Amino acid sequence: MSYYVENAWWASPFNDKPEIKKTYWPGQKVTIHDATLRDGEQTPGVVFSEDDKFRIAQALVETGVTRIEAGMPAVSESDRNAIKRITRELPQAEIFTFARATRGDIDMAVDCGAKGVVIEVPIGYPKLKYQFGWTWEKVFEKSADCIRYAKEQGMYAVYFPYDATRANEDDIENLLRSLMRDAAPSSVGIVDTMGCAMPQTIMHMVRWYKQLTGGLPIEVHTHNDFGMAVATELAGVAAGADVIHSCVNGLGERTGNAALEELILSMNILMGMETPYKLDKLPALCDLVQRLSGVNVAPNKPFVGVRNYTRESGIGADLVIKEPLAMFATDPRYFGRTAEVALGKKSGKANITYHLELLGKTATDEQVADLVAQVKAAGLEKKRLLTLEEFEKMVDSTL
Repeated sequence: MSYYVENAWWASPFNDKPEIKKTYWPGQKVTIHDATLRDGEQTPGVVFSEDDKFRIAQALVETGVTRIEAGMPAVSESDRNAIKRITRELPQAEIFTFARATRGDIDMAVDCGAKGVVIEVPIGYPKLKYQFGWTWEKVFEKSADCIRYAKEQGMYAVYFPYDATRANEDDIENLLRSLMRDAAPSSVGIVDTMGCAMPQTIMHMVRWYKQLTGGLPIEVHTHNDFGMAVATELAGVAAGADVIHSCVNGLGERTGNAALEELILSMNILMGMETPYKLDKLPALCDLVQRLSGVNVAPNKPFVGVRNYTRESGIGADLVIKEPLAMFATDPRYFGRTAEVALGKKSGKANITYHLELLGKTATDEQVADLVAQVKAAGLEKKRLLTLEEFEKMVDSTL
């Protein structure tokens, strides 16, 4: 019974039905490839120093995420130095770098001590038509030499034809069949660069890529333009993907990438998978990235939002503290968080009673009803939650 763990989580029992789990299983091995240090830094305005990158990589390893895309060496000397430090001081990590389809970028990856390289080439039709003016044959020509060269250097070569979800079907088939004949990579990524594929589409593409490549490991990299990055990657897992890509807190270009913490929670709790990832280390990792990136997540952001365990509505407010799993799918205490009963327009008697107890005060039923009315009116007027200090003033003038 993976959907329920006492004092930890209580998800849907329907997740455990055999017909739901027919395409994935608890022991399925799926690796997370985290790209916070590369794609995450491509979030507009985000810059990580060398030390920032090392600290994030260290926190990732402590969380159990050891496959890390540490940056793109060609970007700057600072990036190269950061990658070298990470490979040197975190030997338990499998470090990948991002590269264009050039031998020079492969040489820099080798010099940095990386284990693997993510080789990007365009394949999306809009990219080929308007940005590069290439055909699939040109993409193949540039790709084959680079893949062969990377493997000759002992590198794990992830082939990364991007904007693939907007590519011509024939272009992908011709490209992958030609590569498998002449220059097979170590794995192939399905790259939903514009975040515009449905989960069902990614499921189809994972199976299609597996067929085209004769069963090579398939990696899924998605963006969140339609709010489905996590869902599409989990759909990829259900279809047999071997690796899924992420960024902490969902950082990344435009709307961001699939959020690492949401993927881990979903794999462990919703899918009941056996993973090496440590849920109790996630809060510290997410907080670190939030501070170092300067990007404050939305208060209702899944898992990391400050209001995730806050209840303003009066109905069930007393259970927020007494029986949190009656009100939330996860117990905040399991993640070192504290549930909060808020005061505002939607509050009721339970909210007032709870806060009176916090203040060490008692009140009659009539006084509680009066305070409920005052809190509702103040919440409406101020258009926000009330502070404990504001409530205490109301109490002092009422009791």
